[in-house]
Amino acid sequence: MKSVLKFDRPLHEKMIAHQPLAYSIGILMLAVSLYSCSSPKAGPVHQGPPQLPVMAVVSAPATTYLEFPASLEGKVNVDVRPQVSGYLEKIFVDEGAYVKAGQPLFKIDPKVYAEQLNSAASNQLAAQANVEKAQVEVDRLSPLVASNVISDVQLKTAKANHEAAKAALAQAKAAAGSARINVGYTLVTAPVSGYIGRIPYKVGALVSNADAQPLTVLSEVQEMYAYFSMSETDFITFQNNFPGKTLEEKLKSTPPVELILADNSTFAEKGKIGTIEGQFDKTTGAITFRATFPNPDGVLRTGNTGKVRFAQEVPSAITIPQEATFEIQDKVLVYTVADSNKVSSRPIRISGKTANLYFVSEGLKAGEKIVLSGTGNLKDGAVITPQPVPADSVLKSKTL
Repeated sequence: MKSVLKFDRPLHEKMIAHQPLAYSIGILMLAVSLYSCSSPKAGPVHQGPPQLPVMAVVSAPATTYLEFPASLEGKVNVDVRPQVSGYLEKIFVDEGAYVKAGQPLFKIDPKVYAEQLNSAASNQLAAQANVEKAQVEVDRLSPLVASNVISDVQLKTAKANHEAAKAALAQAKAAAGSARINVGYTLVTAPVSGYIGRIPYKVGALVSNADAQPLTVLSEVQEMYAYFSMSETDFITFQNNFPGKTLEEKLKSTPPVELILADNSTFAEKGKIGTIEGQFDKTTGAITFRATFPNPDGVLRTGNTGKVRFAQEVPSAITIPQEATFEIQDKVLVYTVADSNKVSSRPIRISGKTANLYFVSEGLKAGEKIVLSGTGNLKDGAVITPQPVPADSVLKSKTL
């Protein structure tokens, strides 16, 4: 008997039936491959030169500003210290209070000094009695010497004793006066009008004129001194910008200065530069100026900081927006635009500035074109499509 193998379906159909998903994926990949080989490849997209705003530089009259950090002090700052030692008995004022000259501030226990005054007064009375006694002796001996009853040696001795008694009386008076002054020193009064500073001592504390800390600091702030420093370069510029042969004449011709406070607001009152230090500081290479500002409302206090700002009128200045510049190390540069619309970087020198503008003393000329913004991706030799912007509108918007 023969055995015969029979298949219901072809073998490859059975394999496809067992693997339908793999077969479908293979067909799909083959189709994608054939399509990618037959379709043309997409080429790179070409873009034109970047469009950037460009401004023609102009020269026009301008006001430049120079700012210098300043520290403020009251016109009078007095350390209030005790002149005698003792326990603090009373404090009549509080920190921050405004006091007038002569107003009581502190009271030191006066008992010890009062007893010293009593003792000195008693010694003075005793010395006065000795003077009178010596005078009586002189009066008694004088007629006897005139009548040649006794020699004049006794009278001279009596007169010498009288002079010694008078000297002792003067000494006793001085001691009494010193004791009386010490009693007065137990009441500490305000030497000037002003504001009370911090009071580090409390009632009952032992105070002395040898203490490192004063009882308080009294500041008279109706006028404020603003101290600021200039470098040697700025000082030379200052001398060249104001008329006068001597520094005194130049100071008289300087216009009023402004004070910019810590919050960048401008103080209402304008000040005047009064003095310049006699020499440069060897360690910092700077010289110190002092400007005086009225402070009628007491807004400013000792210890405030700010900036003193000079205004200088420049008859012709190259003015550009600060945002058109960039910095490399310690240099400020701009991108200039040539006739071929190629850009090139150029260093410039800044002679002054405002909040948004630079005043250029070297590196640019009127009529040259600069890139206003978008300079971050530029390189020397790059070509741009200039978008002209009127200089007047740009500069006006930056000064508002």
